[in-house]
Amino acid sequence: MNMSNYVFIVDDDLSVRNALSRLLRVAGYNVRTFVCAEDFLDAVESEMLGCIILDLGLPGMTGEKLAEKLKDRGDGMKIIILSAVDNQETRRIAEGINAVGFFRKPVDGYALIDAINWSLKTFNQKNNH
Repeated sequence: MNMSNYVFIVDDDLSVRNALSRLLRVAGYNVRTFVCAEDFLDAVESEMLGCIILDLGLPGMTGEKLAEKLKDRGDGMKIIILSAVDNQETRRIAEGINAVGFFRKPVDGYALIDAINWSLKTFNQKNNH
């Protein structure tokens, strides 16, 4: 199943999920949104490919823990961090989970789309070789 044009948004802020979902659907992506890490893990199988827009400050399981679980189960999804906090700690976490991008809320839509396009392009190139 090739779902590399999927973008998964995992953010507890409804307004962020709605705004990003609209933006990315207009840009041609298949978008699925989740309010928490646990919902994402319950719904998305490890064979699915795509890009995750991930908030680090989730209720329950944090974004960092979700990224660790995805790595442990062998998911190849690219992660872009979206955070209300931009400090050394959040950047250290983003680097530690090998995020392909880091954006502070509110995010510039064009920059986010560029990051998604780049991450999916590099993912598809890697899997086509």
